Parts: sequence; C-alpha cells; structure tokens
Amino acid sequence: MREFVQQTYAGGDRPSIDPVVFFKLQLVMFFEDIRSERLLMRHAADRLSVRWYVGYDLGEPLPDHSSLTRIRERYGVEVFRGFFEKIVEQCQAAGLVWGKELYFDGTKVAANAGKESLKPRFYVEAHLDSLFGEAREETTQSAEQESLPEERAESDASEQEERQAPVLLPTSLSPEEQEQLAQQNAERHDWIEQLGAQDRQHTSRCYQRMADLQVSTTDPDATLMLTKNGADLGYHTHYVVDGGKARIILHVLVTPSEVMENQPMRDLLWRVRFRWKLWSRQVTGDRKYGTEDNLVAIEDQGIRAYIPLPDMDHRTEFFSADQFRYEAERDVYVCPAGKELRFDQPHSTERSRRYRARAKDCNHCPLKAQCTTSKQGRTLCRSVDETCLDQVRAYQSTEAYKKALRKRQVWVEPLFAEAKDWHGMRRFGLRRLWRVNSEALMIAAGLNLKRLLKKRGWGRRPWPQGAANAFSAPPSEEQMHLHVPVRAEKAVACEEHLHVKALLQLTSSIEQVSSFQASSSIPFSFFFSPSCYQSLFVLPFLCLVWIAPALFLHQAGHWRLEVTILCSL
Repeated sequence: MREFVQQTYAGGDRPSIDPVVFFKLQLVMFFEDIRSERLLMRHAADRLSVRWYVGYDLGEPLPDHSSLTRIRERYGVEVFRGFFEKIVEQCQAAGLVWGKELYFDGTKVAANAGKESLKPRFYVEAHLDSLFGEAREETTQSAEQESLPEERAESDASEQEERQAPVLLPTSLSPEEQEQLAQQNAERHDWIEQLGAQDRQHTSRCYQRMADLQVSTTDPDATLMLTKNGADLGYHTHYVVDGGKARIILHVLVTPSEVMENQPMRDLLWRVRFRWKLWSRQVTGDRKYGTEDNLVAIEDQGIRAYIPLPDMDHRTEFFSADQFRYEAERDVYVCPAGKELRFDQPHSTERSRRYRARAKDCNHCPLKAQCTTSKQGRTLCRSVDETCLDQVRAYQSTEAYKKALRKRQVWVEPLFAEAKDWHGMRRFGLRRLWRVNSEALMIAAGLNLKRLLKKRGWGRRPWPQGAANAFSAPPSEEQMHLHVPVRAEKAVACEEHLHVKALLQLTSSIEQVSSFQASSSIPFSFFFSPSCYQSLFVLPFLCLVWIAPALFLHQAGHWRLEVTILCSL
C-alpha cells in the first residue's frame, strides 16, 4: 500500500501514520461493523487484539480519529480503488476468478441525510453564488495568471514528447473514422471517470428528474428513492460479480439513486474485461438491464446476453408485434388478417423503422377491434438492430438461459445481504459521492478478502511485524523448557509441519508469575515492567487453558505454569 500513497506524502515534516495501519483500521471497521472512526478508535483502545493487529504497544498512543478523516481526504477514491483491485489481483492469482460468466446487479443504500434537508436547487445555487461568487472569480483569475507559465512549460514538454512519441499501430479505420470515434468518446459520459455522477446536461422532453429541481443541503449527491417505508435519500450500489464458486466482486460503482442500473452497465463491463483480461462468454442481469443499447453492445462483442427483454407488446389488449410476420426479402410485415404493412419513410428515425397498413384495409377488416382504434391504419416500429434482439429472445427458451437466471438469484443478492446485515452497508456513514464510493470499495474489498482467507485457510499467522517472528525450526532450550522442544519434535515427526512462534519468548516473563509461592505476593513494580505488558497478550489464553486447572489440582502446592503455542504459518 505504500506504493499507492507515496505521492500523497511529503518528504519532510513530522512522521505520519503508516498507510498500512490506516487500511488495517479500515478492515477492523469492516469486520467489526463499526460506523465511525471515533467509535473505531474507542474500540481499538479497549481491545488488545486490535492493538496487536495494527502493531501498537500498550503504552503507545493510538492515532486520533480526525487523522483518519484527513488521510481519507488526502488519498481520494483512487487509492481505495487501488486497494480493492490489489485484493482482486490476489484472488485472481489464487484461482478464485473464473471469468467465463459475469453477473450484474444493484441495490439501494440509504444516505446519511434526511429528506427534510431537501431544498429547491435554484435557491441553493443562488445562495452559494452570493456567498462564494466573488471568491470564485478571484481564484479563476489567479489560476489563469499562474497557468500561463505552466502552459508554456507544458507546450515545450509536449513538443518534446511528440518528437519521441512511439509509432502508432496500423488500424483498419480511416483518419475520418478515427476522428469521429475520438469525438464520440469525448462526448460520451464516462460513468466510472465521473464516479457515477449524473449527467445534468442530458435532458428529455418527456421526463423531468426530481434531482434537477431539489437538492439536499446535507448530502448534495444523494437523491430521492422509493423504499418500503416511503421516499428517502439514497444511492445505488452496482456490483459486477464473477461466476466462479468464490463469487468474487470484480467492480463496484456507487451512483445517485436516480441513475438506473442499465446506464453504467457497459462502462462496467468494458472496465472488467480489460482490467482483468477476461474473455466472458455470457453476461446475466435482470430485466432492468435489457435496453437495446446494452444488448446490441454485448452481442457485438461475441458475448451472450442472458438478459430478459422488457415486454412492451402485451401492455394493451391489441395484437402484439410477435403476431405479425416479417418478410425480410420484401421488407414488409403481414398482419394476422393477411394484409401488408409497408415501410413508412417520413415517420422513421435513425434507430427505428416504421411500417404502416393502408387505412382502407384496416377500416374494413373484421379484426380491427382486436388490432387498433386508429382510422389511419395499424403501425409497427422495427429497430434497426431487430436481428440482434431476435437472437436475444431466442436465448430465453434454452436451458442455459434459465440456469443463468436461477444462478443470478443466489449469486449477487446474497452478497448485498451479507454487506447490509453484517458490514454496515444498509446505510452509508459518509457523505458526498466520492466518499461513499470509497466506503463501498472497502466493503467489497472486505467481502473478497473473506473469500481469499477461506481459500488460504483461517489458521494463525505470524505477528504483524512479519514472518521473521516465526522459527523455521523448534526453539532452543534457552528460550523454553526442555519438554517444549520435545513436543515440537514430535509434531514434526508426525508430519504436521508446525512452527513455534516468537510468542514463546514471552514465557520467560510469564514464568516470573509462576515462580512465586501460593502464599507469596507479586511485587507491585512487576505490573509496570515491559514483561508484564507483553504477558497481557496471552493472559486470557493462560487463564482458560493452564491457570484454572493448576488452581484446581494444586490448590495448596506450588504453581507451575508452562505455555506451548504451536500454530501453523
């Protein structure tokens, strides 16, 4: 992790908190379901196991909770994404990522704000302009003045780079097509680059977003969503899950709740394929993902789209489009009564072709009551990608399609339930879009880490200081009593391959307690010695396993305490 955050630290000034400690504390928040950094530090101050895990001694002060907040602000979402991807890389190296099947799903997560904080957007924007309008103008002017020498330096550097730029690989596209493609990519809204933010510039005459009219003063990025308890502010969390048995989460994105699941699907799919170098053979999602753009883009890449199409034909009592026969050679539709619907050029668009029957054929047809109420004749719309959509509809009768939909119900949704019930994702603790993305990335990284630890085994590991605290051979008699190496030799003879930890070195300090007689008292100065602090790490284990039987069997005799901790790497 130090490589990811190296650029966010200065070379001088006072020592900072180790980034490894920061991410270890974030994992403690995940596993213990702690809601805030303040509660986290209180928890760490009371738990010796947490101190041991982060590598802090008993007398060493823990980081302040406000320092963790500043570190998150300095890191940004890219560092958390790098941490998440590092966990996925380890899962992929361990063979937990299959890559042949991808499952998409999303869930609603409540925001850390109430709907009482909603105010008219124009009022909030006018208020902010009155407060910070002059300051913004001053900052822009100063930035422009400072950017002049920087632009000159950048132009000089760009000229040098152009001279040393590598030769581009040959492509089959013409220069005009390459320029057009570059322009389309520049105009396209990149959901991952924008961290899931809504494109406010894109509007529709048939639909008005509520978020365009109202904004929360507590969390401006959260938008209204419908829940079982009514309307509330929240977000949408999108998961891309691998189809392997481990159910590894390959990508996470949090968007405002007004963003539907189908909008960032293509960006998530291309990101997963190129980032993890996967050649998926099928993509599965629910009916919300079944838009024409998504299905066509998936099928064009040679991937089977096991996604139900929305049923737009059976919403009325009239004949649906599947009851009309299309003849590709003549480019006409034939209705159930045998009449032809011909191509209507004036009412067609770039993405759809309209077909219309003659008015006199429909008005004298005995099936008109079941077909249409229009006096101009029945019309049908055919997409320019109808062939691709017919291929997707043909999947619905196959057993592989039905199996994929059944598998999706028990593949992604349990991950959401696990994150909400055990790891605090039912309601985000942070505010603003980039912060909730960081929180969701940590939760997803923790879920993947649980699968990775299950693969490697949940056995005891060496101390946080590193593997140098584990012996490759049983310890010598100077470190332990005589019978301890004998037990270790027996374990090796039984081919158990156990290693004795450096924790056994603490027995010398614990034996100071066992050397006192039952009637004698322990010196008061012993409790302030470093050996006493070290022995506190294993004192609960001793009380349970060794001290209680010793008190029962040797109540009036001499206490003898021996400690043997054998654990595998």
